[in-house]
Amino acid sequence: MRAAAPAVVALGGGHGLSASLSALRLMTDRITAVVTVADDGGSSGRLRDELGVLPPGDLRMALAALCDESDWGRTWRDVLQHRFSSTGDLDQHAVGNLLIVALWELLGDTVEGLDWVGRLLGARGRVLPMSSVPLLIEADVVDRTGATRRVVGQSAVAATTGTVAQVRLEPADPPACPEAVAAIEAADWVILGPGSWYTSVLPHLLVPGLKDALHRTAARTIVTLNLASGESGETAGMRSEQYLDVLRSHAPELRIDAVVADPTAVEDVSALSARTADLGARLLLRQVSRGDGTARHDPLRLAGAYSDVLDGFLGDVGTRENPPE
Repeated sequence: MRAAAPAVVALGGGHGLSASLSALRLMTDRITAVVTVADDGGSSGRLRDELGVLPPGDLRMALAALCDESDWGRTWRDVLQHRFSSTGDLDQHAVGNLLIVALWELLGDTVEGLDWVGRLLGARGRVLPMSSVPLLIEADVVDRTGATRRVVGQSAVAATTGTVAQVRLEPADPPACPEAVAAIEAADWVILGPGSWYTSVLPHLLVPGLKDALHRTAARTIVTLNLASGESGETAGMRSEQYLDVLRSHAPELRIDAVVADPTAVEDVSALSARTADLGARLLLRQVSRGDGTARHDPLRLAGAYSDVLDGFLGDVGTRENPPE
């Protein structure tokens, strides 16, 4: 057993981030989730448009994933996740989205509002937005004829058909959440993925303050690949090694130390091994799925995989070769 629980920062959004947080909470309570704020659909999109706030949905899901495993924590988690069903304006609004936005209005501070919800849930960690302003995702998408079109909005990019060639943020130089930057700089480990690659994982690397922090930190970086490689929408037809190519093309200076993948989702183990080695990283192939035929991570198995990676580097944390100045 480790002398001290590691400080871990998990970057992402939606169900992918919830999967990594559900695993990490079994290993440590020193968790910081840094969450995308580009959602423009559903309840989050409506609140964003109407009130000019950060979209709260992915933040809500991360808080729910970190809730205390007591009756109190689970009950408040269920309250947060509950959606109204009506013929009026409340239809499909999540209670947690409304609660978070209400706290933001009352307190006048985004981070403080999220911390209050975390205390209500007894959250095993902290949830922060990646930026202090709402973001818009734009993508250049190449169709089967070779023509390139611009797709605007997270929901539109996530559902796009074609090959995503490039992703941008609007504004192009958004301010990073200062607490998120500080968490990355102080971390022992940073987790990227799983999740929607272009709309949940990659955007963190496009926020200059976060990207610079990832270059400065002494933390090791683990990339967790998705269970459904080549899934429909934004990553349709992508092979496992191409997920790493996307990270490299958008953030060529990012240091990757380990890659975790489920062998059932890897088309060519040799290709993925070679690409991982090219990055100077270690590849861990391990069943991390639930094994019920669905593309869902098993928290205990994923936690076991993370623990094996951490154990493999034990003693090296904070001593990366040639750390950036």
